[in-house]
Amino acid sequence: MSDWKLDVSARLRWIEGCMEAGVTSFDLADIYGDYEVEALFGESLARSSSLRQRMQLVSKCGIKLISAARPSHAIKSYDTSRAHIVSSVERSLTALRTDRLDLLLIHRPDALMNPDEVAETFAALRSAGKVLHFGVSTHSPSQLALLHHRARLCTNQVEFSPLELGALADGTLDQCLDLGLRPMIWSPLGGGRIFGGSDARAQRVRAALTTLAEGHGTSTATIAYAWIMRHPSSPLPITGSQRLDGVREAVAALGVSLSAEEWYRVWEAGAGHEVA
Repeated sequence: MSDWKLDVSARLRWIEGCMEAGVTSFDLADIYGDYEVEALFGESLARSSSLRQRMQLVSKCGIKLISAARPSHAIKSYDTSRAHIVSSVERSLTALRTDRLDLLLIHRPDALMNPDEVAETFAALRSAGKVLHFGVSTHSPSQLALLHHRARLCTNQVEFSPLELGALADGTLDQCLDLGLRPMIWSPLGGGRIFGGSDARAQRVRAALTTLAEGHGTSTATIAYAWIMRHPSSPLPITGSQRLDGVREAVAALGVSLSAEEWYRVWEAGAGHEVA
């Protein structure tokens, strides 16, 4: 995220470019950029007072990193205590220069999480108008259920791509579909391996996506996003690209409809075998 340290005007142009392309939700976290990115984003928003009302801000908390920005952290750990969640939200609101978060996620499963305490904390933050909606990130179905039974969640942000099929096999996407939660997808392009990976699996997936891209008259990246969005749980891919062309490729996937056979052709390339 070092590019966020560029000129504030350049950051603002990027944000505005994303919104012009149709992207209005921005996924952040307290820890990003060694606890600096939210402040940089907020500095950019302050240049245009109308932007905040036209976007949704997502943040995440619960990971404690060893950092000069957080000298009280003695070890990398997870913390979902009321005190830590509330403190994290207050810091994020200050950094982002806003009065509310549209969505707050628990960033990672905390083995010491007290679900009743977290649910009560969520309720207090919602009542105060500081957080409108809640979810989790990278939680297993049982971990999500533990909290969802006590506090209505709206998403699980998980890794999913043609190179990472675990969410299909472990019940994560099934659960989202069953509960009516739209999963948010991180690393939808396999951390760039779809384009640059030299291993056999990456090469198979790249070939399958490229063939479909040629048939649909679009880019390989757009087909990768469309493949994710084809799942009936209606996933929301998160593009990490700071290139506006990369953002536009993601948005273009909304106009691509893959058949079931096309979808399974990519799945087969990622799995390395045909369906059983």
